[in-house]
Amino acid sequence: MVSDVDLGHLRRCVELAAESVDGGDEPFGSVLVAEDGTVLNEDHNHETTMGDNTRHPEFELARWAAANMTPEERAAATVYTSGEHCPMCAAAHAWVGLGRIVYASSSRQLVAWLTEIGVPPAPVAPLPITEVAPGLPVEGPAPELAEEIRALHRRFRGVA
Repeated sequence: MVSDVDLGHLRRCVELAAESVDGGDEPFGSVLVAEDGTVLNEDHNHETTMGDNTRHPEFELARWAAANMTPEERAAATVYTSGEHCPMCAAAHAWVGLGRIVYASSSRQLVAWLTEIGVPPAPVAPLPITEVAPGLPVEGPAPELAEEIRALHRRFRGVA
């Protein structure tokens, strides 16, 4: 279950996703939180602005964690994100040894939202995190944030 504390971090992820759209990028934002609740790092999508489709915030946080945290700290940390990790990000998360993932919207929701506005499928299958990294503790989605995230995807694509 997504707790009130989790929801607070997820709301920050949605704010980061909105900042991403404001900067010309897709609406994804993520926050890395230590076991004691300290926010360690946060990021948003940089695919369009950097010209690199691997510049997802979840992947960036995994890289940051590998460079700045011990294996024990990584395992105890939580990654909060506006959208469920794609397979690339789920693999990076697992390989780096990060702990729990909490997401606001699921890959299934994203596919439905993008399909309804005519966006072609991504080049990578939208697998659930647990199919890519079955040992990770995962929670989500948070239904109370769904419409806000859907609206961000529509705004990014220029759909009212």
